[in-house]
Amino acid sequence: MRHRMRGRRLGRSTSHRQALGRNMVTALFRHGRIVTTEAKAKEYRSKAEKLITLAKTKDLHRIRQAMAVIGDRDVVNHLFNVIGPSFKDRPGGYTRIVRLAKPRLGDKGTRVLFELVNFVPEAAATSDEAAAAS
Repeated sequence: MRHRMRGRRLGRSTSHRQALGRNMVTALFRHGRIVTTEAKAKEYRSKAEKLITLAKTKDLHRIRQAMAVIGDRDVVNHLFNVIGPSFKDRPGGYTRIVRLAKPRLGDKGTRVLFELVNFVPEAAATSDEAAAAS
C-alpha cells in the first residue's frame, strides 16, 4: 500500500532522482524554459518555486542554501540578481506548465513546456526591439 508516500519515483533510484531535479531546476533558471515530461515538471515545480522564493531577498545564508541545490555559481547569480527581484511583488506561482500537442516520439510520453511565468522568448524579444527601432 502507498499510504502517506509522497512524490513520484520516475523509475529512478533516489540519487538519480535528486540529480535529475537539480539538473532540471538549473536548466530552467539558465534558459527560462525547458521541454520535459509532465510528471517531471509537476514533481520539480515545487523545488523551483521554493528557490525563487529564497532568491527574493539576497543575503549570504540564502545564497549558500541555493548553492547547495544548484551548484553552478553563474546560475545562482542569475537567480539572485535577475529572477528573484523580478518576482518581488508576486506571492507565488512563478512557473507555468503548458502541454504540448505532440507526444515524445520514443514512448508517447506527454511533453510539456516548463517555464518561468515572466519568460520572454529571445526571438520575440529581438523582433519587438527591431520593430521599435525602425
